[in-house]
Order: sequence, then C-alpha cells, then structure tokens
Amino acid sequence: MYRKTILDNGIRVISEEIDHVRSISIGIWVLCGSRHEDRHTNGMAHFIEHMLFKGTRSRTAFDIASAIDSVGGFMNAFTGKELTSLYIKIPDYHLAMAIELLADIFNNSLFDPEDIEKEKSVVLQEINLLDDSPDDYIHDYFDENHWTDHPLGYPVLGRRALVESFGRDAIVGFVNDHYRGENVVLTAAGHLKHDVLTELVSRAFGSVHGHGRRNGAAPPEASAGISVLNKDLEQVHVIVGCPAPHSISPRRYASFLLNAVLGGSMSSRLFQEIREKRGLAYAIHSYLTSYKDTGLLGIYVGTSGDHVRDVVGLIFDELLRMTNVSLTERELHSARELVKGNFLLSMESTDNRMTRLATNEIAFGKHIPPEEVVRQIDCVTAEEIQTLAGEMFNPSAIGLAAIGPIAEKDLTLSILKC
Repeated sequence: MYRKTILDNGIRVISEEIDHVRSISIGIWVLCGSRHEDRHTNGMAHFIEHMLFKGTRSRTAFDIASAIDSVGGFMNAFTGKELTSLYIKIPDYHLAMAIELLADIFNNSLFDPEDIEKEKSVVLQEINLLDDSPDDYIHDYFDENHWTDHPLGYPVLGRRALVESFGRDAIVGFVNDHYRGENVVLTAAGHLKHDVLTELVSRAFGSVHGHGRRNGAAPPEASAGISVLNKDLEQVHVIVGCPAPHSISPRRYASFLLNAVLGGSMSSRLFQEIREKRGLAYAIHSYLTSYKDTGLLGIYVGTSGDHVRDVVGLIFDELLRMTNVSLTERELHSARELVKGNFLLSMESTDNRMTRLATNEIAFGKHIPPEEVVRQIDCVTAEEIQTLAGEMFNPSAIGLAAIGPIAEKDLTLSILKC
C-alpha cells in the first residue's frame, strides 16, 4: 500500500507497506548533487555526504557505525549528479532507532575542522582510485567532454585542488542552502505502518527549515566529437554516447527497449556481434542515464589497441542499422520480456522499492503503479523504437571518448569508414 504525507516544513514522507517481510528500507533523498555546484564548489555535495558520518553532538563516528551494526542492519550513502541519498535497512522492530539516527546525522553533524582535514585525504584517495581505474574514469572523461561547460559534466567526486580548499564555513553554508525541507524526500518500504512512520519523522525532522535552493543549471547542450586521453594501458577504454529521453519523457519506455536490444544484455546485438561472434572485447554494454531535462545513452567497451578501430566501426554500423531497419517481432518480444522481467524481479527487494518511491516522487510527484509500467512497455512498437533511434543516433549528436594507447586520428578514420 502506497501512502504520502507532506510535513509542514515541506518534507515528503512516502511509504509502501509490505506485510510479508521483516525488514524496512529507509532513505533520505536530498535534491542536491554535482549539478547544483559551480566551478568553485564542485565536489562539495559528495564531500558533505562523507562528513555526515563523522560525528554529531551526541555521537562519534564509531557510535554511528556501531548503532547499525549492533542491530544487524546496513547503512550507506551516495551522491549523484542530481541527488544525495542516505539509507538504512533494519529489522522492522528498530524503525524508531533508525529514524532517530538519520535525523541526528541530518540535523546535528558537527563538521569538525579536524575531521574535515582528515576526510579530505580520504576523498583525495577516492579520486586517485578513480583515476587509476580507466574503466570507471572513462565515464567522467566522457561526461566532461559531452556536457561541455555544464555542471552535468562535473565529476561527482570533485577535483583535487577544490577538495583541498574546502573549509567549514563553505561546507556549512552549502548544507544550509540545500538541506532544507522542500528539497527532502524520505521514503520507506517494508513491514511498517505509514502513520507510525510519519509521526516518527515529524518529531525527528520537524525542526528542519523549509525553503532551500533548488536550481540546478539550465538544460545542457550535448557536444559531439572525439576526445582522446592517450595513456600507456593494456586496453583502450571507449564510450560512444548521445542524448536520450529525460526521466519523465513519454518516450522513455521506447528507450528502455532500444537499450535492451542494442547492448543491455548478453543476448544484445553488440554483445553477440563484438564479443561472442568476433571475440574483440571482454566487456561491452550499453546503458541509459536519465536526468530531469535530458538523458544519455552510452556504449562502453574495453578492447585492445589493435582492435579498437574495428570495434568502433562495428558500433557505428549497429547504430546505423537501428535507424534503418525495424526490429523483428521476435526481438521486440524478447526486449519487452527482458525489461519487464528485470523490473518485476527488482520489486522483490525493499531497497529497490524504497528507491523507486523516491525516484517517482522526485520525477513525477506521484506514484507510478508497477502495472502501469508493464502496460507502457507492452505498448511500445517497433516503429517507435526505430523513430527514436533515428533521432538519437544523429552523427551531429554522437560523442566518443577514449582512454588508452590510441590517437584521435585513428578513431576519426574508423568513424569515417562507417
């Protein structure tokens, strides 16, 4: 059962009661991510996420960690381009403790100057780890070049010099601007009662101020072209990407199926052609990322320098095929069943249900029943997918980024041959 209550300070409390489980997953979702930063504050949202676990007026960092461990629960957080989330999963009889702990972290974090300096070292190590992982770093590199001069192109972790410059006053000011009631959604899924949850949240979060900053930059313009970072690596890591439907676009369902056919599974065209048939890569897949006003379809592949030109050529061949040739009925049916099956199986997790409550509220301001999602997927036609492919795979909108032992001219030649 889905229910929603809006507190006086604007915090939205949303729950889904699931009687046959004994767990509750609870998440605080703040409408604040790297998109809400500027060139002087890039990395601040992520840094604050770290600092929220470093101690409050009544708890040390150890106290925070042990509070969840001592009841067999799980606690974590993440920062994205448009959101920051803190979430807990606990046995149902520890709901009150979990809400009180989340509220203490949210309301009473100290941001102690000594802890700030220690955590800078931790975040700098996280940045170094990313830089040493080209299969991860390629995504930041692509975004930076594809969303040129727009905050969507900023790295979530920030940049070293900026992270080193963060001071307590700037951190507290950023929190005061963004961690406000109207920017907060609290969702919970599991063995609970909505009225009990709402009462606990109202008491624990009632002092949070209502109004906050909700800007996040104007819609971005995608930049096509080739970006190459030459590095002495064993492989070349490549992303080919283009704009895709945004998070509330009615065409998002067609994009789900397009992605499934293109590279979203082991039976997809790209996986079968490039890995299974030709043995040119171990890792290749496509993915969708949705934002409030745009989206991205990306294709990642890691391959040897000897094969990269052939692989890129095959990717562009497949993009052209998607625009020129309609899916067969068998492909369409398989894509529908794959997407529906993945979605329905994900609904068996309270974590995923809690996340879905939040994403639907933030994107649509309402609950989207699972039956409606399934119905919309079944309604997508092959013609709609082909039309969408023709718009998305326009050469003037496709970007390519590569890291490894490769030169830009080599990739340019491989594309021109397509």
